[in-house]
Amino acid sequence: MPHFEYESQVGGRVAGVDEAGRGPLAGPVMAGAVVFAGPPPAALARLLDDSKRLNVAARQAAFAALLQAAAEGLLEYGIGAASAAEIGQINILRATHLAMARAIARLPSLPALALIDGNRPPPLPCPTQCLVGGDGISLSIAAASILAKVVRDRAMARLHPRWPAYGFAQHAGYPTAMHRAALAEHGASPHHRRGFGPVDRAPALKAADSRRR
Repeated sequence: MPHFEYESQVGGRVAGVDEAGRGPLAGPVMAGAVVFAGPPPAALARLLDDSKRLNVAARQAAFAALLQAAAEGLLEYGIGAASAAEIGQINILRATHLAMARAIARLPSLPALALIDGNRPPPLPCPTQCLVGGDGISLSIAAASILAKVVRDRAMARLHPRWPAYGFAQHAGYPTAMHRAALAEHGASPHHRRGFGPVDRAPALKAADSRRR
């Protein structure tokens, strides 16, 4: 389970940073950055884990608890994104790093250290430390993963009414069989990521669908 030992060892403001949405064929990649003012209360810590290990209800509960903790001054957070167009222009790794940098920039001030989930440090204006599987061992990274995941899922759900043929509300842009079939039938929307094979192989967007914006 995630703990606060990495953050405590630094003795200063430490941000946990994680992304959501590297694998989808559509939509932005999102990143969260979370700085706890101190060890989070036990009731909050029990809600936090790698967002992929939480079901929807548990993620929503943790998300609400994190926002409440922020309102009470127990943590600071920033959310950053890189668009589907940016992903197509600079590739998914660089876009992920861009989203992380934007999340850090939205914190009130720079942290002394950013704990990054994974093994590829992004170029940030503060020192970084990578933790493989960090969202399962660091409370700050786990919190960041939950914020990024919930915000991204909600953004994809908002796209659904304008582009219902793709089922964004169901799969959030991930390459499910339903999504691949919709791509093959309707073509790629402006929210799909160029540079991803199934998108690049999709036919031109049908005229009827191109009017949906």
